[in-house]
Amino acid sequence: MKWTDDRGGNVDDRRGSGGSGGMIVGGGLGTLIVAAIIFFLGGDPSGILNSGSIQSSGSGQQRELTAQENKIGEMVDMMGKWNIVTWDQIFKENGMTYTKPGIVLFEETTQSGCGTAQSAMGPFYCPADQKIYMDMSFFNELQQRFGAQVTEFTVAYVLAHEVGHHVQTLLGTTQKVDQLRRSGRYSEAEMNRVSVATELQADFYAGVWAKRTNDTKGILEPGDIQSAIDAAQAVGDDNIQKRSQGYVNQESFTHGSSAQRKEWFMKGYNTGDIKQGDTFNQLLK
Repeated sequence: MKWTDDRGGNVDDRRGSGGSGGMIVGGGLGTLIVAAIIFFLGGDPSGILNSGSIQSSGSGQQRELTAQENKIGEMVDMMGKWNIVTWDQIFKENGMTYTKPGIVLFEETTQSGCGTAQSAMGPFYCPADQKIYMDMSFFNELQQRFGAQVTEFTVAYVLAHEVGHHVQTLLGTTQKVDQLRRSGRYSEAEMNRVSVATELQADFYAGVWAKRTNDTKGILEPGDIQSAIDAAQAVGDDNIQKRSQGYVNQESFTHGSSAQRKEWFMKGYNTGDIKQGDTFNQLLK
């Protein structure tokens, strides 16, 4: 991945400041990842899969960031700017106004508008404060536990996926899904299908972002798109379920299969057209 001099200025880097204990419910790529990590560490993930929550306490210790950590902060700031520029242009083309999300880098735990964020949840987007929360240790787990070859563009894909959830909030999709969930009229299996459509649309938006950003900035190098696909497939519901419980239960999918995640990311990348990403009509027929 080629670097540029772009910096978004919307990164709140809380690494090194310590953390505080608490609980968070839900997350972007997170809950199934938490369950799988617990499984690999020898625990029982069923409680997490059933409740979608996890408890931990931070150390509260403060420290100086290393040169490498500072470099990672610069990289995320650069990627944040790429997202701002690309989505601002896409929204303008469609007669809308884009507002940028905040990006919070943290370690262990930090406070968010959705509760206490913690590293075990994986990267996630909080609609309440319109911020993306990322503990970079997630990428170690992605490589060591799930077999994805992590590159700089893997980070770009994950960030773009979470920005995709921000786009959904700006377009009202997040609110509509929340209304469905709160209505109580739909079964867990039905809401799981809605969740899959929501997550696959975020993958689609990540693909659109990759296409449009590369067209304007030429950031992609050989292997970058494949690294994004590898990451998407690694956190497919079927892959995680096979690793955590030895079998696949499609009715319990919440993020989509590995094949679906690749399909919708690549559809976004190949079309570059936000209007081609109606996963809800495609998947909920």
